[in-house]
Amino acid sequence: MSLDDATPGLPDIGVILPRDLPVDQVLPYVRRADELGFAELWVVEDLGFRGGMAQAAAALAVTERIRVGVGILPVGARNVAFAAMEAATVAELFPGRLHLGIGHGMPDWMRQVGAWPASPLTAFEEYVTALRALLRGEEVTVSGRYVQLDRVRLESPPAVVPPVLAGVRGPKSLAVAGRCADGTVLAEPVGPEYVRAARGHIGDAPGHRVVGYEVAAVDADPAAARAAVRPLLGWMGQPSWAPHVDPLSFGAELRALSERHPDPDAFAAELPEAWIDELAVVGTPEQARARIAAIGAAGADAVALAPAGPDRLAALEALAGVL
Repeated sequence: MSLDDATPGLPDIGVILPRDLPVDQVLPYVRRADELGFAELWVVEDLGFRGGMAQAAAALAVTERIRVGVGILPVGARNVAFAAMEAATVAELFPGRLHLGIGHGMPDWMRQVGAWPASPLTAFEEYVTALRALLRGEEVTVSGRYVQLDRVRLESPPAVVPPVLAGVRGPKSLAVAGRCADGTVLAEPVGPEYVRAARGHIGDAPGHRVVGYEVAAVDADPAAARAAVRPLLGWMGQPSWAPHVDPLSFGAELRALSERHPDPDAFAAELPEAWIDELAVVGTPEQARARIAAIGAAGADAVALAPAGPDRLAALEALAGVL
């Protein structure tokens, strides 16, 4: 299947490379995602797992057409000039196939490494603005609170400038993303309600591309699909995910459930099946496509599916049923 064969009415459909996939499965997973016809593959950079740019470069090197997104690189982890050098190198080698996600990073992780800024919004806007200018080949001089550059430019900027997407959440961060980024990456779950709310905070930003991550399982038996994703939804009860929960019609009930069951496993075990259908892309291929279409209609340009279940390669094959 080619990108031109995508189902009308659906956003671009991608997959996420699981952060803990055994190393001997990483490249086979990437190649198979390309062969199956997914529009894009998103790699993650979570503290203690694998580096984002290294994964992206490896994925691009072993595939032919799939776009590869990095989601996300925390602004506190890399000097912006060196991040631009890394991104430009990959974009030069694989023109038009790299998308860059840049964000605050998870506060707890960034505090662990001593890189959480006093003003995350300022740090993010300064960083993204400078990064985009560098990737365009401009000479950049800036004396900001977090970004200081003195006549820095790339000697070989990429001919096709990779889009820079903001990996953020929360009204203020999304508003900044609308001002300074080419798009936004929304972490799961991204139901239609959350996408609409995010688009509202992003504001009027022509061409701003929204990519949503969503936990997913596709099976001829919808109950089996729900059982596969249920364990991955335990963290939905945590207070930090309030922006995703608040727009839901059952948001208050979900919060009450999390208060009764603060343990993630116990919380996940008690989730009603109807809620699981609203927190994941789940069910038969037809049900999954309908869910993806609804997310697209709410304002998502692409949906990246995170495979559920112990066998991720088998799950990847099953997810291809939505294409």
